[in-house]
Amino acid sequence: MKKSLVLLFTLGCLSQVVFGQNISDEIAKYREMIADGNPAELYAAAGEELWVKPNGPKQATLQQCDLGKGPGVVKGAFAELPRYFSDTNRVQDLESRLMSCMETLQGIASSDVIKDAFGKGLRKDLEAVVAYVVTESKDLPIKVVPKHPKEKEMAQLGAKIFFYQAGPMDFSCATCHSQNNKRIRLQDLPNITTAKGAAEGWGSWPAYRVSSGEFWTMQRRLNDCFRQQRLPMPIYGSDATVALSMYMASKGNGGIIQTPGLKR
Repeated sequence: MKKSLVLLFTLGCLSQVVFGQNISDEIAKYREMIADGNPAELYAAAGEELWVKPNGPKQATLQQCDLGKGPGVVKGAFAELPRYFSDTNRVQDLESRLMSCMETLQGIASSDVIKDAFGKGLRKDLEAVVAYVVTESKDLPIKVVPKHPKEKEMAQLGAKIFFYQAGPMDFSCATCHSQNNKRIRLQDLPNITTAKGAAEGWGSWPAYRVSSGEFWTMQRRLNDCFRQQRLPMPIYGSDATVALSMYMASKGNGGIIQTPGLKR
């Protein structure tokens, strides 16, 4: 009887391994099938047009926006974000930095962007610009090493938020992203606590989500993570979201950026 139980258990484990391998193979085929012609390219093209289009009360372009490498320099900028900016005295990710540029250069109040929903109004335009900017860092290494005191502070805050358990389910970011080989449906869950996993997670967003038919920025990705934890939605561009981004980006330093990604 004991031998039979052991045999059944062993066969069950083997079937799970084989079944899991088959699932992984099929997911790989699925991704390969949809990889040709990422719709995010359309968002990037729209964002490139918005970058040079006069807009806002000041009817100015974003061509003098300093993303960290000098006014108007887009190539490689995303690879070095988040970072500290002296003019705002804040650590900013790409989206919060673009909001600052829109406010300073174009006269578009950040509060107006914040009050819009994802994929709507001013935020939709900002998301398109994000697609353009991140495309200019594709295949470049992540270069985010906290050096400024505020950068170090944000990285530490991001780590605390990542492991903080709360909400009715007592979830944290680490619940899904602190172990290897975890997956929800067709989506692999990178282990953000490792350099490899952090690079995979941070370096593949923003991305086009096939299931929703929309381009998702990192702010939107994090917002949905808070939703899945049953926590209140963070304010768009808040320090909490930037801190999480700083934690992930610095953890994945040296990895290769593959944005815009393509997700389930």
